[in-house]
Amino acid sequence: MATDGSYRKESGGLGVVIETREGKRVARLSLPQPVPDNNVAEYRALHLGLDVLATRSPPNARVGVLVDHDELAGNVNNAILATQHPDGKPPHPLSPPQNTTNHWRGIRARLSGFGEVRAARINSEDNPAHPLANAPDQYAHVNHEPDRCVLPGSAESPTSEFPPPSRADRHASD
Repeated sequence: MATDGSYRKESGGLGVVIETREGKRVARLSLPQPVPDNNVAEYRALHLGLDVLATRSPPNARVGVLVDHDELAGNVNNAILATQHPDGKPPHPLSPPQNTTNHWRGIRARLSGFGEVRAARINSEDNPAHPLANAPDQYAHVNHEPDRCVLPGSAESPTSEFPPPSRADRHASD
């Protein structure tokens, strides 16, 4: 999942791109969003993306998060490491910006609902959510794409775990 938030004096936007590990698109969102600063935009975008991902993936999903904000990626990884530590403390202090308190709380709650999460910082020009966040008026059509899920039993998942008939009678040594 890639997220991005944009801030401009007169406007702002949130962009989200969710794909399976095979590259199959699950969701894209491009929403105008008035924000007080870029930090709030980035945290809101991640919160939105995690909310959507949580409804369209199994609870044990392994999630990769791509953001173009160093501090956000670090906070996500430190929060995950804190959940795995016996005393619940992160290896480095968490430093979410002051105006993001509610979104950070929501982000942490969502992160705890997945099997594994890792965040990485990428350059803005490499972030697939960047254009969606920076031009929500031009990308509004992506908000009307059909819902796709990667939940077990959905149309997107395999229908059977058995080999096809042509291979069903073969043994491992064949």
